[in-house]
Amino acid sequence: MNLLDNITKQFVKESKEILGDNLVGIYLHGSAVMGCFHEKKSDIDLLVVVNTGIPNEIKRQFMDMVVELNTYAPEKGIELSIVKKDVCKPFIYPTPFELHFSVAHLEWYKTNPPDYIQKMNGLDKDLAAHFTIIYHKGKRLCGENIKDVFEKPGREFYFDSIWNDIANAEEEIITNPTYIILNLCRVLAYKKDELILSKQEGGNWGMNHVPEKYHPLILRALEEYASGKSTQWNGNCAREYAAYMIDQIKN
Repeated sequence: MNLLDNITKQFVKESKEILGDNLVGIYLHGSAVMGCFHEKKSDIDLLVVVNTGIPNEIKRQFMDMVVELNTYAPEKGIELSIVKKDVCKPFIYPTPFELHFSVAHLEWYKTNPPDYIQKMNGLDKDLAAHFTIIYHKGKRLCGENIKDVFEKPGREFYFDSIWNDIANAEEEIITNPTYIILNLCRVLAYKKDELILSKQEGGNWGMNHVPEKYHPLILRALEEYASGKSTQWNGNCAREYAAYMIDQIKN
């Protein structure tokens, strides 16, 4: 059994024990279901659906479990959200969530768990993209069937969700080039052809639909995404590419 299977199997087991009858289902999305998961550098994307809100003491038990399990995950860790079933179908946007975790928030939880539990809830536009991936390509790890729980988010909601990831691409491409280069291809592929793609698939699409002058940039991003290795980038070329892609997406 591989790393992904080990972690998701344990996550399901412990989630069932903690959430009990309130658990509707657990669903895998992201790179793990889109054919580009890498054990050393991908995160593990999970969505947990419950019937009703979760008391703080149960959230604390759940978070302690997740933080412990995260120590065995890839470097990017586990990323998950808990949502109530009544926001999934009919779909609500921006989508309310009951709890969220990613490694970006790990120190906050370790430092002040009560504060984290109290404040880590609200609305998340990213969930429209996650729900869309789950609806089309997701994997049910336990609980009710995907189509019984989720309604496909409208096109405008999915686009707004993925647009938020690249809206500031001209600035962010310098600090996070591989992610932004491939994500710009993914967003343009949806805008032009309504294709729902992974970052890797987006880059491959870009090699056939973006001007040839940008092919070396996209190819390098694909290579870095596959290898996990980072190198120096030409900032001017990257910014020019980002400006071009944003213009294409807007128009």
